[in-house]
Amino acid sequence: MRHVKKLAFTAGACGLAAATAISGAALATGTAVTAAGTPASASATAGITLHPDAMRLLSDHSSSPETLAQCEAQYHIACYDPAEIRAAYNLPQLYNEGYTGKGSTIVIVDSFGSPTIRHDLAVYDAQYGLPAPPSFKIIQPAGPVPPFKKNSDFEGWAGETTLDVEAAHTIAPGANILLVETPVSETEGVTGFPQIVRAENYVINHNLGDVISQSFGATEETFPNAASVTALRSAYANAAAHHVTVLAATGDDGVTDTGLNEVTFYTHRVVDWPPSDPLVTAVGGTELHLDAAGNHTSPDTVWNDTYNHAQNELAYGDAGPNPDASNGGVSVLFTRPWYQNGVASVVGNARGVPDITMSAACNGAIQNYQSYPGSPAGWYLSCGTSEATPLFAGIVALADQVAGHSLGLINPALYQLAAAGQPGIAAVTSGDNTVSFTQDGREQTVAGFSARPGYNLATGLGTVNAPYFVPELARLAKPLFMPNEAWYPLPAP
Repeated sequence: MRHVKKLAFTAGACGLAAATAISGAALATGTAVTAAGTPASASATAGITLHPDAMRLLSDHSSSPETLAQCEAQYHIACYDPAEIRAAYNLPQLYNEGYTGKGSTIVIVDSFGSPTIRHDLAVYDAQYGLPAPPSFKIIQPAGPVPPFKKNSDFEGWAGETTLDVEAAHTIAPGANILLVETPVSETEGVTGFPQIVRAENYVINHNLGDVISQSFGATEETFPNAASVTALRSAYANAAAHHVTVLAATGDDGVTDTGLNEVTFYTHRVVDWPPSDPLVTAVGGTELHLDAAGNHTSPDTVWNDTYNHAQNELAYGDAGPNPDASNGGVSVLFTRPWYQNGVASVVGNARGVPDITMSAACNGAIQNYQSYPGSPAGWYLSCGTSEATPLFAGIVALADQVAGHSLGLINPALYQLAAAGQPGIAAVTSGDNTVSFTQDGREQTVAGFSARPGYNLATGLGTVNAPYFVPELARLAKPLFMPNEAWYPLPAP
């Protein structure tokens, strides 16, 4: 159940031996450079193809959404509706004060998009009594999207788009939504990620959004070298310079992820980029424990369904284990950014992820409505950090409304909030992201990290108590001071 999309880098699997040995002033501030310390060339992006990896939890669909009790009885897992998710983060208090994300715009970026997303969101809203977004626009700034095809690539992206849009709207019903569709994904010989970079730069340069939600990532070790990352960072530098917040899902395979073939898992700890980028807020996953009213029956824990037999049967048709957990760990591409200096005892000299966490567990999946071609129209259950990221985008949109402007890079404010012990960040102190799987004929286990008080590499700083978190973030998030020009490899005119 890996909802976060993977990128396959076909330019070679030479690894990052050179990148891990990089040192010097530029990398010390958290920027990726080549082994020789020189800027990357545009040719470093050659051969990159983009693959979606969005999956529904259940193969069956329903004509109406299931209740928590029905999910527990039928599937032996929990599932939640928008009211329960909102209650879990104490959002009704903010709504009652008029904070719904009004005036802010959430940007959802997905290849291809979904041909039925307007209809599907309208059905979702009608079912749960949500208002339509004040504005819901769809643009294709990197070129026209090809006609929809009934195959796993188009259907995977359509499922991801549906999850992203409906989850973000659930949290910030008063925010505008801008869906940015890009024209390239798994097409042999054609690149995919550069089109996303181009599209995001268009959005930023034309002041079209306040927070960008990305549910895709690639294992850092699949990059041929650090230069190939530098060549793709222009949108994040541009966003920071224009005070646009950028989020990315950390990944759904615990402390491992797949290699270039997108099948074989690494047997050691890895993390993904772009969540590992210091200019991006990395969003990991927790498991909520709620009753039918959305009240917590016990504190949130690390999302880890690897050893959940019911979840494995639903997603894979076997008893498992299969790696379904929130990714976390330390980067081999980026050294510790200044805002993580206070958690150096945990991350060492590297960039640590995640920064923050939201609901992602498959044992606690959320309802989505979809009707795009290729599968029956109806209600499906979704989960993963691809859920957590648009949920958190909604939280940021609420804070944008409170502040009266976009917040830009929020990571310094997040770590400042946590260091001050502010009540908006709720610690997650139970669970881990260790995963196991069968590979090469035997069961492999990659030991992860345990949650504990303070920053940890399973849940980052913790999760959100929205009535406190939203005004705290709005107050503390400031335009980023440039500690080093290397943070900002500005895009070409």
